[in-house]
Amino acid sequence: MSLAVVYTRAQCGVDAPLVSVETHLSNGLPGLSIVGLPETEVKESKDRVRAALLNSRFEYPARRITVNLAPADLPKEGGRFDLAIALGILAASGQLPASELDKYEFLGELALGGQLRPVRGALPAALHSGQAERRLIVPRDNLAEAALVGAAEVMAADHLSEVCAHLIGQQSLALGEPGDLQATVPAPQPDLAEVRAQHQARRALEIAAAGEHSLLLVGPPGTGKSMLARRLPGILPTMSDAEAMQSAAVQSISHQGFDRSRWKVRPFRAPHHTASAVALVGGGSHPRPGEISLAHHGVMFLDELPEFDRRVLEVLREPLESGMITISRATRQADFPARFQLIAAMNPCPCGYYGDASGRCRCTPDQVARYRAKLSGPLLDRIDMHVEVPSVSLDVLHQETRHQEESSAQVRERVETARARQMARNGMANARLDNTRLEQVCQLEAEPARLLQTAITRLGLSARAYHRVLKLARTIADLAGEEQISAAHISEAIAYRKLDRPLQQMAEP
Repeated sequence: MSLAVVYTRAQCGVDAPLVSVETHLSNGLPGLSIVGLPETEVKESKDRVRAALLNSRFEYPARRITVNLAPADLPKEGGRFDLAIALGILAASGQLPASELDKYEFLGELALGGQLRPVRGALPAALHSGQAERRLIVPRDNLAEAALVGAAEVMAADHLSEVCAHLIGQQSLALGEPGDLQATVPAPQPDLAEVRAQHQARRALEIAAAGEHSLLLVGPPGTGKSMLARRLPGILPTMSDAEAMQSAAVQSISHQGFDRSRWKVRPFRAPHHTASAVALVGGGSHPRPGEISLAHHGVMFLDELPEFDRRVLEVLREPLESGMITISRATRQADFPARFQLIAAMNPCPCGYYGDASGRCRCTPDQVARYRAKLSGPLLDRIDMHVEVPSVSLDVLHQETRHQEESSAQVRERVETARARQMARNGMANARLDNTRLEQVCQLEAEPARLLQTAITRLGLSARAYHRVLKLARTIADLAGEEQISAAHISEAIAYRKLDRPLQQMAEP
């Protein structure tokens, strides 16, 4: 038979579309031609495949070989198609039984000696091959990642000859097992008990974790803003299997790859303030996920927020609302998930000591106003909580060291209880409620409604800020185990909108 079809998977964002590798042998001058919109890496596979076949002691057909990667309008990149192309040539030349190929999908880059090298995106490929009810054969180094998909039958091989021996029935490849993922012990995370004296900031962090709210910490240098932010992942609820799989899929297609020891550990990303817009949201001629996608179902921490380029920060507005980012280029488009929790930190003024009791600040009101104007109103409107982190005197700090603060484990218990209440009521965290559902779960009595209306009028809050105050109050009530939002919950929620107040009020203790 001079025609063979082998199945594999391409990579398009976090998707893995099916690619049929059609191989045809015909009379004519010997040569290999690859069609179907291949990139340079794919075109170069003809040399890798030829060397791998010869070094594996197979016959390389001295005929005209045409390889079509269908669908033809889908761009193909990387060395992931090498194994499928090699098997297609062997099947078309009669060295392998073509009848067995339709039960499998193949993924792997070939070394010149026939060894299989790992590729990116094995996890999304395993998800889709399981849905298609085909077995997936991958390089050995990709097995641990691909085997996470329990619904997929994944096999691993080290060499092209092992794959061929399996297909002809000489030596079977063993099915990969997911293994005991719970036995994987991740690195210990920073504990919230190490943060002393900052009681309001600790409370705000707990509320943010319970309702999945975004948080901006404002305070002088050295007050513990970064310490607080890095301890947020330790008090967040444990990831569900679906969340862990989605997060792992994004990691799988990135350059860093997926680390099995990070299974069900929420990502924490902290890009430097010199990062570009492409670094944050993703991009490139071949779209790759950015920091916000790598932080999917985790935390993204932006320290020194006003030092980021304003155009860079503005690209965060859409994914903060939608939880998705679309990268569009002239020849392709890719969608990446970006359901991250934003934590940011900033100084109150250029020197960092505006409103500090030490009186060290020498910034003029105009300088402070220009510094804060680097953050646009629409962006601040989308951040649920603006919390002051004041400096703490040494006397107070020494007194606090005598008392044991609550650990991350203790706080996480309350957070998980509140989140479970939200999931039972809403099916999602409070921060993700739409306006219709928000009105149903946040019906206010006369007194809290009057208090909220007064605050909205005096502070001049937008409709978006009004809804975010309601969501915060709902989370505060959930932490207290109360069904009805009270005036105390509304009052506390309003207190977490620090940057909505005039400059003079912010300086007041």
